[in-house]
Amino acid sequence: MPLSISRFHQALVILALALFMLPACKSSSPAGEKVKMPFTGSKYESTNRFFRGTGTGVSVKQNIARSKADLDAKNQLAAQAGTNIRAVADQYLGQTENAEAAEVADKFQSLVREVMNTELADLRKIGEETRYNETTKEYTQYVAYEIKKNAMFRFMKKQAKTDEKISEAARKKIDEILDEEIRKADLEDHD
Repeated sequence: MPLSISRFHQALVILALALFMLPACKSSSPAGEKVKMPFTGSKYESTNRFFRGTGTGVSVKQNIARSKADLDAKNQLAAQAGTNIRAVADQYLGQTENAEAAEVADKFQSLVREVMNTELADLRKIGEETRYNETTKEYTQYVAYEIKKNAMFRFMKKQAKTDEKISEAARKKIDEILDEEIRKADLEDHD
């Protein structure tokens, strides 16, 4: 006896096949699919207490990928510190109408570069992840660093004291600005 399928059963089979195939037809944005990157989110963003930076490096050699990621993260930290110090110095110097304003601003930029080129004792790695792509035969290294703002500012103050190229008047202004930033960061540490 031949197997007969009712129209109702045919409709159910077609509906089941359509639902089964639906995930394969997912819509995508013109910009592409969103990718979840390691070390994203508020835990890896700078705060009132910490400068934080993340970096990514890609290479066929794992050690080179790691070096690129480290450099990328440290450049982010330097940029944040530089922007923070520049804004504070501009505000401070604008309020005081200091004659040495240009020298102080220039010396701050030099200090930030010098500090970031120095191995900082308080710089902590807060995350590291390595991925290997079989297709491209490349390593992708992700890294995240943080440093307490008050530690960074104290180190900058120490560097300014030993820098013979900074005039005494500029050094005094730099100390005042850094002391205020250290005070703010210390208050955050105790909250």
